[in-house]
Parts: sequence; structure tokens; C-alpha cells
Amino acid sequence: MAMIVSIIVPVLNEVARIEMALQRLIGLEGDFEILVVDGGSADDTVGKARPYATVLIGERGRAKQMNLGASRARGDVLLFVHADTSLPPDALHRVETALSDPAVVGGRFMVRLDSPRLVFRVVEAGINLRDRLVGGFTGDQAIFIRARTFRQLGGYSAIPLMEDLDLGARMRRLGRTARLPVAATTSARRWEKNGICRTILVMWCLRYSYLLGVSPTFLTRFYGHTR
Repeated sequence: MAMIVSIIVPVLNEVARIEMALQRLIGLEGDFEILVVDGGSADDTVGKARPYATVLIGERGRAKQMNLGASRARGDVLLFVHADTSLPPDALHRVETALSDPAVVGGRFMVRLDSPRLVFRVVEAGINLRDRLVGGFTGDQAIFIRARTFRQLGGYSAIPLMEDLDLGARMRRLGRTARLPVAATTSARRWEKNGICRTILVMWCLRYSYLLGVSPTFLTRFYGHTR
């Protein structure tokens, strides 16, 4: 029996890209539903999303928004996709194949950046190498998880940053995780806006500070100041 996948898209002020993002998701192969969870957009993100998806309004904060989406989802599998990320057409079949192994509780995709510049091939190669060596689970990788496992784990932790890394670590303690051999394509806008070297340095500092025990609340203050 085919799995139903609930695709959950947390958004905030994404009017410029939400319609195209949802049109791409609707073109996926498989049995799925789409839930867009808005965190209080000041633009017309909600209006643009309504023709394509179930729209929920919640508190601002990705963890809160994704938990709200999961609470309303009817699927066997939850797939969390950012508005600036697109998936390959057979993404849901890939997810279902990975989860055909009952020992696998969830997983993520590889990453590709949407800029044609050669330097971004180097950046994405570094991200995927790090993932292969030490594990990834960044939101840009389109994390997927069995719905029952997500409920068993209590969903995303109510932290303002690193909620994806935290969920991935808890998933690995519970069972096996899959790293799909295909990429989710995500926007290079943060690297283009803030500079490649600066963005990489900030991301690595945040990640390893968190792993060393620095409070996500403190890191949020730092992240907000540097993004």
C-alpha cells in the first residue's frame, strides 16, 4: 500500500516565491497533501498559497510552524520543505523506497544550490561531504520522517534555532536514517546576500557552538545580528 506523504512548508513573507514553490510541489509524483504554515506574514503569502494548499496560521518560528503542520497532517510520512527549496519529480518515490525498510525512521536529501556559478558547486560539495562524514539534517535538505516516529519524539523541540539538527540527532538515536542519493535544490540567496565566506563561517560557528552546548537562544541573538 502506497504511503501518503504530508508536505509541510513553513513560510514567512514569501510572496515572491510561494506560488512557484507550490506549483513545483504539485507536480511531484505520488500520493501527497501540502500544508503551508504561515508565521504571520505581512505580505500576501497566505493569499498566494491558498489555491494550492491547506493553509494554517500559527506563531512565528519554524519549529512551532512545522509542529502545527504535523499536528494537522493526515499522512504516514512528514516531509518538511522550505519555500526556497525544490525537489526532484520522483522525490516521494525515493522517500517511500527508503522507508520500505522498517528500520529506517526518516532521512534527508542531498543539497544543490540554485546558482549556476562554479563556486556554488564547491560550496554544495562541502555541505554534502560534511553530511556524509558527520550527518546533516539541515532544513535545506528536506527532512522526512515517519509520522508515528515524529509523534514519538514529541516533534521539533521548541527552540529558536538548530531545531533541524536537534531532530536529526534524536532520530538517529531512535533508528536508522537515510541519506537519499538525489538532491533538493535550495536557494543560494543567503550566500549571495551576505558573501560566501562569511556565510560559511557563520553557519559553521553556529553549528559547532550548538554541538558544544551553547544555548540556541544565545545563538539566535548572534544569528539575527549576522544574517
